[in-house]
Amino acid sequence: MSNITTSQTIGPFPHEAWAWAVELTSRVESSAPQVKISGAILDGDGVPINDAWAEAWLPGSAASETSHAIPGYRRVPTNEEGGFTFSISQPQAPAGKPVAYVTVFARGLVKHQFTAVFLEDDPALAQSALLEQVPADRRDTLIARKQPDGSYLWNIHMQGARETVFFDYI
Repeated sequence: MSNITTSQTIGPFPHEAWAWAVELTSRVESSAPQVKISGAILDGDGVPINDAWAEAWLPGSAASETSHAIPGYRRVPTNEEGGFTFSISQPQAPAGKPVAYVTVFARGLVKHQFTAVFLEDDPALAQSALLEQVPADRRDTLIARKQPDGSYLWNIHMQGARETVFFDYI
């Protein structure tokens, strides 16, 4: 018996149907410094979701990616370990704003989820208007941690004790 539910919203079709967006947004052409944010999308039990998708809107990157097919936009599927990586053009520090607004698509979701990611070394992080709206004990779910190689690590937990903060946009 299959473990797929009737509310699976993305099914097997995105891997073929959305491949064009992955191809168009994976090659970043920008003179701005590059930042990599990697992580995994995990279910409530901490199990990697190997058929999810993450989209990122990068408002600070669009102006420096004028030759890019879709400036300031990325779409990536997760791999077998639930992993994803965004390459982000960062012409200047985000100054208290998210480095990316992220939409998550995954099986079992009736509606995709919206979140945001901040960089832990942003000096204006404590003054972020968006983070101020999030309970203090949950803010860390939106912060990517700097790694020794200069990249950032940010996991997305779909539910459970470490659930990532998701936003409602009205």
